[in-house]
Amino acid sequence: MNTNCKDNNCMIEITNITKIYKIGNINVKALRGANLAISKGEFVSIMGPSGSGKSTLMNIIGCLDTPTSGKYLLEGIDVSSLKDNSLAEIRNKKVGFVFQTFNLLARSDAVHNVELPLIYAARGTSKNRRAKIMASLAQVGLTGWEKHKPSELSGGERQRVAIARALVNDPAIILADEPTGNLDSVTGEEIMAIFQKLNRDGKTILLVTHEHDIAMHTNRIIYLRDGIIPREEKIDSPINAAQMLARMPKLEDRINST
Repeated sequence: MNTNCKDNNCMIEITNITKIYKIGNINVKALRGANLAISKGEFVSIMGPSGSGKSTLMNIIGCLDTPTSGKYLLEGIDVSSLKDNSLAEIRNKKVGFVFQTFNLLARSDAVHNVELPLIYAARGTSKNRRAKIMASLAQVGLTGWEKHKPSELSGGERQRVAIARALVNDPAIILADEPTGNLDSVTGEEIMAIFQKLNRDGKTILLVTHEHDIAMHTNRIIYLRDGIIPREEKIDSPINAAQMLARMPKLEDRINST
């Protein structure tokens, strides 16, 4: 188990983390002493069956929840025992979230959806915000789509907006929870190509998936079971999404063949 980061260049360092939920008179142990280290610039996936603790671990890493015991360092900051206000500040500055269901505001266009983290973090002037929004949308290939609302976008385009939103505050880490789960195989590959490019550009990405072929796009797979991390797998030759897309049928070809 990798509990040490390369060259002490840790982004995430979790030591003996436990999480116990009390349901009535019953204590439910979601995490039972998990240990994990992720270096800056890594692209890591987490896999595990339902009830293994994936969501709990992601919530703790994303500063949405605190552990019952153990230690969690995010870029060297001990966030394991921070109160809600401090957790919210760390979360807004250091974490970008991407969800399976996109979580976009239905009545807002792409610009205003991407702007939300900037508003919550109270960052920048209106002009500076606009520049950041445009840059984030350009990173995911949505230049020219700024005024489109979610109902006017495909599933893949909605997920691109969600990724742009995650990027706009220039977070230390991107947490993606089943980001391809609602997408067809070609669109999912397009999303993985975006994540791989972001990772090549230096972003640290942690992705939860139940699809092994999606996990094979990352550099390391962390396996979670019964609240612990029993093993991990280093991927020496991750699937290259751009190369996969080049071999897949284009949208117009798929339409014409039906």
